Amino acid sequence: MATQLPFPSAEFGGSGRPLKLAFVIDPLDHLKAWKDSTVAMMRAAERHGHEVYAIDCATLAWWRPETAGQPAVCGEAVQLRTRPDDHDWYRETDRTMTPLARFDAVVMRKDPPFDVEYVTATWLLERAEAEGARVFNRPRALRDHSEKLAIAEFDAFTVPSVVARQMRVIHAFIDEQRDVVVKPLDGMGGSQIFRVHRNDPNRNVIVETLTHEGSRSVMAQRYLPEIVHGDKRILLIAGKAVPYCLARIPKAGETRGNLAAGGTGVARELSPRDREIAEALGPVLCERGLMLVGLDVIGDHLTEINVTSPTCMVEIRQQTGFDAAGAFITALEHACGAG
Repeated sequence: MATQLPFPSAEFGGSGRPLKLAFVIDPLDHLKAWKDSTVAMMRAAERHGHEVYAIDCATLAWWRPETAGQPAVCGEAVQLRTRPDDHDWYRETDRTMTPLARFDAVVMRKDPPFDVEYVTATWLLERAEAEGARVFNRPRALRDHSEKLAIAEFDAFTVPSVVARQMRVIHAFIDEQRDVVVKPLDGMGGSQIFRVHRNDPNRNVIVETLTHEGSRSVMAQRYLPEIVHGDKRILLIAGKAVPYCLARIPKAGETRGNLAAGGTGVARELSPRDREIAEALGPVLCERGLMLVGLDVIGDHLTEINVTSPTCMVEIRQQTGFDAAGAFITALEHACGAG
C-alpha cells in the first residue's frame, strides 16, 4: 500500500514563477550523474521550469571594489541544460562571475571533507545571506551541526557513544561495551570506520591511528548487529520525512553499509520507529535552517545526522517512484514564494 505523502507531491511543483537556482558543488566532472542526488535536483528544477546554474565551490570569493559598486560574495556561475545521457549529462550555455544575491536560491551541495576550506565556504555563504541571498542549507546551521556529534542533542534515540581524543577514554569505552565501531568525526562514505572487539589484538594501533596518538577526537559507538539488515538513510525535506528510506546493506564480510564501501541499497517504507525519530528531529532541524537532512538509523537507533550533502534520492526514486529531488525543489519554491 502506498504511503500518504507528508508534503505536497513533487509532481505538482513548478506552477509558480520561474526561479534562478544556483547549486554550489564540487567540479562538474566529478559528479556521477547516474546516482548523484545533486544532478537529480538539477533535473527536477528544470522539469519545474527553473533556470539551473552550477558554482564550483572553489570559485566562491568576496569582492570589495576599489571604487564604485557594493561588496559582494560571487561565484563562477555556469548555466546548464541537463540531458538524459548520464555520461554526457549537461550542456553549458553561459559562464560568468555572479553575485550570489542575484539568484532566487543558492543550494549548498559541496561534499565533505568538512575542513577549513568547507568552513571558509560557509563564512562566505553567510556573508552572501547578509547581502540578500537565500542559502539552503543555511551556512551557520551547517557549521553548528557536526554530522557525527549532532546526535548528542537527541540522545534518547542513540546508542551508547563517546567522543574523545584521549586514548584511555576510548579504550575504557571499548572495555565497557566489548564490541564497538570507531570513526573519525570528519569522515564520509564509510572511510576509516573500524569495528573493534574488546580482545582485538589490533585495538591499540587502531585507536592510535584514528586519534593521531591522542591529538584528534573520534567517535566510538556500541556495535549494532542490526546493521546486517541495513544502515537506513531517512531523508527529511523541510522538516518532514520522505516516506521511504534506503537501507544500505553491507556486502559479505563487511560491517559498513555505505554504498561507497560496496553496500547494496534497498528502499523500504519507514518503520514506526523511523517515523518517530524523523518526527522528533524534523521540525527542530528545519527551524534551524536545515531544509534537507539525511538521518542514519541502524535498527531502532540514530547514528548520524547528515547535513552537508545527503544522498540516496536516485535509488529511492528508481525503486519506489517517489521523487525526493522533485519534492526538494517544491520545498525551495515554497521557501522562495514561488510555490
